[in-house]
Amino acid sequence: MYNTNDTELIEMITDSREYEKGYRLLIGQYKERLYWHIRRIVKNHDDADDILQNTFIKVIKNIEKFKQESSLQTWLYRIATNESISFINNKKHVSADSLDNNVLTVVSDDEVDYENVKLKLSKAIDLLPHKQKIVFNLRYYDEMSYQEIANITHTSVGALKSSFHLAVKKIEDFLKKEI
Repeated sequence: MYNTNDTELIEMITDSREYEKGYRLLIGQYKERLYWHIRRIVKNHDDADDILQNTFIKVIKNIEKFKQESSLQTWLYRIATNESISFINNKKHVSADSLDNNVLTVVSDDEVDYENVKLKLSKAIDLLPHKQKIVFNLRYYDEMSYQEIANITHTSVGALKSSFHLAVKKIEDFLKKEI
């Protein structure tokens, strides 16, 4: 798909003649990345789909207010992150409890069960506090710079580095015990 820059997308969306095309391009460019960002926070496909829809609805309603003080991607991730956190807070469900029901075992001492490792990594991430989980996911999976994450989370770069370091340490400790 043709990749449009932020300015072009916003111009298309705010132009009544190109509004639909602009939104199709915006969704085409960001849907998958935002979905996986949300999915890593909420873990459930259906919930992630709902939150993604809510994210794009908010974008549609508020695009006129976007001041372009940050990149469009940063703004979209901020909305997706806030929607995910709101969802979790409203649901008040600790996903770690449901993961505890999955007893995982390594097939043998000689071979590594990569699915098991991925599940344990997922469980370790789920056990992190919300802020550390978001910072870890954005840095590790989305490979964002600390500055980009700072723009999304409204947190200082120093605080983010500390959160990421703590998250990595907690994950390492968890995995050492589990694997």
